[in-house]
Amino acid sequence: MMSKAKYSEKAQEKVGKVMEEFKEGKLKSSSGEEVADKKQAVAIGISEAREKGLKVPKEKKKKD
Repeated sequence: MMSKAKYSEKAQEKVGKVMEEFKEGKLKSSSGEEVADKKQAVAIGISEAREKGLKVPKEKKKKD
């Protein structure tokens, strides 16, 4: 049995484009500051994909 893909092809492309921006130093956070962390860049890509309604796993609930 094959498992379902967690991310759609379009979502993967979106994250890839955001990572290219990050590598070029052009990626900015919502506050307007340049993104310096790779994990933050991936999170921005996933967030943007989610906003467009692309297939992305649900956000994990944080435990207190």
